[in-house]
Order: sequence, then C-alpha cells, then structure tokens
Amino acid sequence: MKRTKPHGREQVVLAAFLIAAIILGVLIFGKYRESRDLPTTRPEPKPAGTVQVTLFFATPDGEGLGREGRQVTACEVLPECVRSLVDEVANGPVGDLHPTLPPNAVVHDVRIEGETAVVDFGRELVAGLPGGSSAEMAAVYSVVNTICLNYPQIKGVKFLIDGAEAETLTGHLDLRLPFTPDFSLEKNQEKVTTP
Repeated sequence: MKRTKPHGREQVVLAAFLIAAIILGVLIFGKYRESRDLPTTRPEPKPAGTVQVTLFFATPDGEGLGREGRQVTACEVLPECVRSLVDEVANGPVGDLHPTLPPNAVVHDVRIEGETAVVDFGRELVAGLPGGSSAEMAAVYSVVNTICLNYPQIKGVKFLIDGAEAETLTGHLDLRLPFTPDFSLEKNQEKVTTP
C-alpha cells in the first residue's frame, strides 16, 4: 500500500491546531504560575457603596423614639461601622423627629467586647444634654436601639466618658452596666426615609 502525502488544506489545519495547542498550554502555565506567586503589593480596597440603616431619634412630643431610614457608606470593620452609626445619630434627624445627642457630641473610640459595643464619648455629650430623665433616656436609647437594630450580633451597649466609666449622664440612668435595647420606647409613626 502506498502512502500519500497530506494535502495542503490538511497541513494548514494541523499547523493551526498545533499553534492553538501551544498558545493554550502557555496561557494555562502562566495562570498556574500566577496562582503560585505571592502578590508583591496589597490589593486596593474596592468602594463598598451604601447601605440603608435605621436611626432612632426623639418624637416631636418628646414621649418616645421614632425611626428614620438613612443611606450611609457601607463599611466592613464592626467598630468603625458602629462609630459611623453613632456619628449619624449625633448629626441629628432630617425629618420631623428631634435630635437626641448634642450636635458637638464626639465619639473617641468604639470597641467590641463579645456581644457588647463599648462606646467612648467625650465630655461634650454630658455638657450638651438638657436636664431631665426623658432627655437622658432618649440620648441613651437612641444610641443603643440604633446599634442593636442595625447590628443584631451586638446585644448591649456600654457608655464611657473620656475613656472612663461614668455613673450617669445627667443623674438618672446608671451607666455602669451595658444597656440592652428597649424597643418599647418606640412610638408608632410613619417611617421616614432620606436619600
């Protein structure tokens, strides 16, 4: 039996197949090598976008708390997220609700201890609060309810003033132990959402 030479078209197909196989092999080897090498620079953080949170403020009659929805920048580190929420409460409401914290309230630090968020406020919180038990209760529970509703893994909030334990803000609530949320303080009202 006589052997025949491959025709021109068959040679072209065979050459194209071999070239494609070589290129594919080089690409696969390159990807394998990249996956084995450690990166020489840290990856840049990606923008996280925004998330909807719920904040608590005083109702206009001062008899309870109401909810206000707000879009805030998303975050990933829990203490920073809690601090951002408390800063939003200090910024005050944009709807019909009333502020619960003085606008100059400063959060020095937030740390998480188990299921408790420890929030260290500056003295501005104490100095700027009006007297009376309802103002103190609104201040404390607007912070506690806001944190615990948005981050259910946090079951309580402990307040510090300038890094130290304080007995009270204005003489009514005992700050020495963590507060758990009290959603019974919420008065029924239409929910307000801001862009």
